[in-house]
Amino acid sequence: MTASFETVFSGHTPSPVEPLPHQLLAVLGQHRMATTSQLHDLLRPGTTRQTVSAPLNKLRRNGLVDYTVLPQSNRTRAWYLTGEGARLVRDFPALRSRPPYPITSATAASLKTPHTLTVLRTHLAFVADARRRGDEHGHLDWTPEVSHPLGDGEKIITDALMHYTLTSEDRRRKLRAFVEVDRTTMSSERLAAKLIEYARLWSYEPQPAGRQRARQPATPGPAWLRWYPVFPRILFVLTGATPYVLHHRISDLQAMTAQHPHVATLARHVPLGAATLDDLELHKPTGDVWVPLAGGDPRPWTEL
Repeated sequence: MTASFETVFSGHTPSPVEPLPHQLLAVLGQHRMATTSQLHDLLRPGTTRQTVSAPLNKLRRNGLVDYTVLPQSNRTRAWYLTGEGARLVRDFPALRSRPPYPITSATAASLKTPHTLTVLRTHLAFVADARRRGDEHGHLDWTPEVSHPLGDGEKIITDALMHYTLTSEDRRRKLRAFVEVDRTTMSSERLAAKLIEYARLWSYEPQPAGRQRARQPATPGPAWLRWYPVFPRILFVLTGATPYVLHHRISDLQAMTAQHPHVATLARHVPLGAATLDDLELHKPTGDVWVPLAGGDPRPWTEL
């Protein structure tokens, strides 16, 4: 079996050998917040809801998690780590690089729920597709709120970094993607300008400061090579408006790609695509639902 170098190893569906309470804490540490249904679909699909809700309630009694009730949702609970839970998961090997960011109250949680849960909803579309196909994409292969420097004290924060491994009988192709989830809460122009930030990240080469500059040349190459062997593809997932509005927002992303010189250069080297969340859930992420921002017919995200 061979492996192409678009990547990093990911895990299959979580092993039942790992205790479910440990998995629940790890997921909440990774994703910040999740509903009972999302945790069920992510960790124990095919079992009863009680399989997940019982250990969640025990973790709450132990002071490690809490929940807020979503408005107009038939009492749907969105779970998050308490301060004590956040301190505990800092020592989990998979989460040692993740800042804990504990949520201090149900009020604070309610302010974060719309975007956080929509980002996780996007992740679940990829998880379900990977299970169907036999690919590798597990509960810790999706890292929200990943930050990278752009120089001059600026940084870009992507909604999520995805690791995904395509598998076949004789080959493993390991992919990464920066995922931007747009709920139509910002202007279309601001959304498209995110592409300029990614173009800056693609070309940014840090320079040593002060005396270090004189003693030693900077490590050659762009900063992203510190973390990735190949620059991740960039995927925009749109929701929160009518198909007509979302179509125009995708058109604005295409216009930015064509008209901005730095973004156009990025597009010649990095796959860029956009799709609606409804299409991902209806036709699967590996369906012909992704519009290439550099032009062309809709296709799977793996073929951008």
